[in-house]
Order: sequence, then C-alpha cells, then structure tokens
Amino acid sequence: MTGRPAPAVLPPSPRAWLGLIAALATLVVVVLGVLYAGQSEPGRVDRWIVQPTADSVRPPWRYVALATDFLGEPAGAALLVVAAVTGCLLLRRPRAAVLVVAGPGLTVGTTTLLKPLVGRTIHGDANLSYPSGHTAFLTALALAVALLATGRLGLGRTAGTSLVLSAALVAGAAMGWAQVALGAHYPTDVLGGWCTALAVTPATAWLVDRTADAGRRERL
Repeated sequence: MTGRPAPAVLPPSPRAWLGLIAALATLVVVVLGVLYAGQSEPGRVDRWIVQPTADSVRPPWRYVALATDFLGEPAGAALLVVAAVTGCLLLRRPRAAVLVVAGPGLTVGTTTLLKPLVGRTIHGDANLSYPSGHTAFLTALALAVALLATGRLGLGRTAGTSLVLSAALVAGAAMGWAQVALGAHYPTDVLGGWCTALAVTPATAWLVDRTADAGRRERL
C-alpha cells in the first residue's frame, strides 16, 4: 500500500524558527526556575508588574478571569481538547488530532514535574506555583491549532511563524492575566508556563511526525 502520507503536523516552513524559539524558551524556563527556586514571595519583576498575593480584579472583569481560568481546569481543558480533536478529525488531520492531545498533555506534565523541583510557592507551602500549568496548557493547545492552520493554509516561513507565535501570545496572555488577576500565580510563573509550552509543543509535533513517518515506512 503506497497511499499519500498524512500532512506533517510540524510544517517545514516555520520549523527552523520554532526550533530556535523552543531552545530559547527552554533557557528561560531554566533560568527563572533557578532564580526563584524555593521562594515564597514575589520577585522584583513580579512586584513591578503587579502584587499577585491578593485578588487584583473586581467584577465584571473578575468573572472574565474566572471563566478563562476554567479553561485550564480539568473539565474546561477536556472540553477544549475534545472540540479540537473533533475538528482535526473532521478535517482529516489525524496527526493534528494526536498533537492536540499529546502537546498540551506533555506540556502540563512537564510543569507538574518542574513544580516540586523548583519549589516556589504562593499562599502557603502547599501551593507550588512555578511554572503555571494553566498558562502552559492553553498556550500549548493554541500552538497545536495554529500549526494545523499553518499547514492547511500552506503559509510560508514568515507568515506561518507569525501565526503560530501570535496564537501562543494571545492564549498565554489571556490565561496569564487571569492567573495573576486571581492571585493564583506570580507573573514570572506565567512566563515560565508560556515558555514551557513554546519548548515542549514544537518538540512534540516533531516527535509525532517522526513516529508516524517511521510507522508508515514499516508498512510499505
């Protein structure tokens, strides 16, 4: 059987730029983790942006923040992932369907592993805060969907990279604002979560492509 291969989930056009961005994002995650390891207070950058130890937003914006936060909770996240998977399957993009599950899943898993290693807390020793899993999740999902759109639209390197980064920025900024506004994270936690998604999701997309291509070659 020699059917046409499924489209790559990591399009060739933005691949090199995303690889470089992923490397830089990894460096940011590590540096911030070292700087804030074991701390339980906002750093200088956090204080400069906002004091994140109490709710800093009131109705009606508080309701917007809570609704956004829900998208990073298990129920809200599951709804988003199911919707994204359904869309990928309707578009006949099985690799993209795998990515919208694996990308956010591995990204959130990475934040879960990093939190006890860094040991930064907020509102008590039981609340590990770095990096932000909510921000990482929504950013990773936005990246996966943007990669699908880039490949389907056949965008070039500049347009494709711009689309992917814009989607990541919008999603990360929205969830990051909600987390800081609700006092759940320091701003630097949000930055760490955003960079975790930028580091893990492109690597996951590359791995999905490699695994799918290897499986196809074995079947030929």
